[in-house]
Amino acid sequence: MKKITVLLFVFLLPFLSEAKNLWAFLTYASFSSPQGPYVETYLTVAGNTVKYLKKENGKYQASVNILITFKQKNVIKAFKKYELNSPEIDDSSKNDYQFIDEQRFQVANGTYDFEIQMSDKNKDVKPQPFTQVVTVDFPADKPAVSGIELLQSYTKSETVKTITKCGFDLVPYVYNFYPSVEKKLSFYCELYNIDKVIPAGQKYVVSYYVEAFENNIRLSDYANIKKVDVKPLEPLIAEFNIAGLSTGNYNLVIEARNQKNELIVSRKSFFQRSNPGAAVVYTDFLAFNAKNTFAENMVSIDTLREYISSTYPISSGIEKSFIKGPLKTGDLKTLQQYFYGFWQRRNSQEPEKGWLAYKEQVHKAQINFGSKIKKGYQTDRGRVYLQYGAPNTRTTQYNDPNNYPYEIWHYYKLGNNQSNKKFVFFTEDLALGDFTLLHSDAIGEVNTPGWQRSLRGRVNDPGVLQETETVRSWGDFSDDYWKLPN
Repeated sequence: MKKITVLLFVFLLPFLSEAKNLWAFLTYASFSSPQGPYVETYLTVAGNTVKYLKKENGKYQASVNILITFKQKNVIKAFKKYELNSPEIDDSSKNDYQFIDEQRFQVANGTYDFEIQMSDKNKDVKPQPFTQVVTVDFPADKPAVSGIELLQSYTKSETVKTITKCGFDLVPYVYNFYPSVEKKLSFYCELYNIDKVIPAGQKYVVSYYVEAFENNIRLSDYANIKKVDVKPLEPLIAEFNIAGLSTGNYNLVIEARNQKNELIVSRKSFFQRSNPGAAVVYTDFLAFNAKNTFAENMVSIDTLREYISSTYPISSGIEKSFIKGPLKTGDLKTLQQYFYGFWQRRNSQEPEKGWLAYKEQVHKAQINFGSKIKKGYQTDRGRVYLQYGAPNTRTTQYNDPNNYPYEIWHYYKLGNNQSNKKFVFFTEDLALGDFTLLHSDAIGEVNTPGWQRSLRGRVNDPGVLQETETVRSWGDFSDDYWKLPN
């Protein structure tokens, strides 16, 4: 079987360019100002993926051509075309670093087609466009929260610079992924127009915390609050020590609440954490008393282990670690406590009803997506089905002359904050019936630049990821199905 390299990247345009080995990553955040709203982009380029030329001063430097545009109905509303130069270095082989670029684009409230094109100036390479829908919404008379800018560092500013906001020099952290070497999560955001709903002289509460992405359960060890006075603009700069945060998908949440604890406004930002060495504590998950509940009636430890295993697609990071670890050795009482607590957290009024509804979906996943080598909930299609529900459209193409058999699933709505998201599954052996998730534009899912080339593994080598451009052949409708699933 040919190896397919996949890349995880996440909201909001975490963007990865690998055309001809150019490696870059981009995120953005939107803010309001007296001059109007603006979008700030944060781009990093890996120094060892660009070509260096020797300058007259004897030093080496690389350059990247960049074009960024904001369009509405194909009309350009804002753009910048510029060269991003690397630092000058004495030895072009000592290039194991990354250089960062930050830009601001003044745009009005609205929805835009954001596009970035990049190419190495010193290579004869055609740039590949990457696009994302960007919405800017800061009403003048209603409370709002800016985008959340993740930070590498922040210091009190002595002079105003391009990285200065509200008296701080902010160095952006350009990723939504935190490996184990990163021990803190720092961030900056702004709250606007709270004075429109709370009288002057009163205070309100700003809370910021980390929650599990899959089920929105707040992590009490990563939560804080502060009381602030009412004013038109309230900057928030804070950080969490995440040395003990276990591997998983999370949201960083900002909320403003009045004195009655009523929510005024909120904002979430997705991030991923990889921390295999973190000590996982399951105390909160085993604190539920399963006595006289439906879980106590489950007396077969093998059946209970299977039931718990089937919840993997909808489990948070720490819950998945339980399934991978203590589930295998826990006694019956421990598993009953865990299982009851799992459904109590999701449906506190009727936990058994929540389980029975999910159990029915597991059965459907088995019928529709179970393969000769995996149970339905263990397959990629089954996992997506159980996590997100049935797609609004499901396009199947098993007889394409050049592509592997594949499916494209389209969701009109995905959760509470995602729209128009798609998933591409494929298999090299239709007889096995086990389809692998190849590409998606949903938050936290596998994203493969040049996924169509990987799909066309029958005629192309999918391992060569820098060759992201494919030539369309007779009978290939994958691009059409991606743009307009049926």
